[in-house]
Amino acid sequence: MSNISKAFANGKVFIPFITCGDPDLETTAEAVRAMAQNGADIIELGIPFSDPTAEGPVIQGANLRALSGGTTTDKVFSLVKELRRDVTIPLVFMTYANVVFSYGAEKFISACSEIGIDGLILPDLPFEEKGEFQPLCDKYSVDLISLIAPTSHKRIGMIASQAQGFIYVVSSLGVTGVRSEITTDIGSIVDVIRKNTQVPCAVGFGISTPEQAEKMAQLSDGAIVGSAIIRLLEKHGKQAPEFIGEYVKTMKQAVSSCS
Repeated sequence: MSNISKAFANGKVFIPFITCGDPDLETTAEAVRAMAQNGADIIELGIPFSDPTAEGPVIQGANLRALSGGTTTDKVFSLVKELRRDVTIPLVFMTYANVVFSYGAEKFISACSEIGIDGLILPDLPFEEKGEFQPLCDKYSVDLISLIAPTSHKRIGMIASQAQGFIYVVSSLGVTGVRSEITTDIGSIVDVIRKNTQVPCAVGFGISTPEQAEKMAQLSDGAIVGSAIIRLLEKHGKQAPEFIGEYVKTMKQAVSSCS
């Protein structure tokens, strides 16, 4: 059982996302520690990319700020090494296939294993093309996390049957961002997933409030939040980690209430 699978063993999970290097890597490190100390079960670390096609304007802005500040993949690797001195919960990279390709796939994935990254999410990687990375992820014991969207339809069962770590259920069509309401029939998607695998699933895209997180956790195994955390960084800058810790605590309480 991978570290990611173990994180789901004790009830509903809360998974926050942060873009590394926004506004700087020191603030990222403080925010990650604040999230871990306040109940985050898994943390997604975004490696900034110049063309983040799955992201809405909030996370696009975070990518641009991080890149403008000089954040590189190697600097993110160094950040994780430092975090692993005291952060023990699973850490997952979320980035784009081109970042991995340009770095060198084996070099990138072997480095993930060495520094303590537990999983990899590549939102622009079609299921049919995951063979580019899956053997390397298996070789270095890094879970390649699958995404299932409302448009996956007949492919849901196939994707689920080959999933590892956890399945990222995309709640809405379009890009990431805060939404006032999630109208997708998440329950029916999760039903198909559970008929095809025992791998847990968590819902992301558009979740920002405790009420939304609780609702999604009732339907699945957990909730994922990104844009709402990036907005706290936008608003508070280097003072954001304190506010992020409080926010994560509230969201974790919400998902735990339906365990």
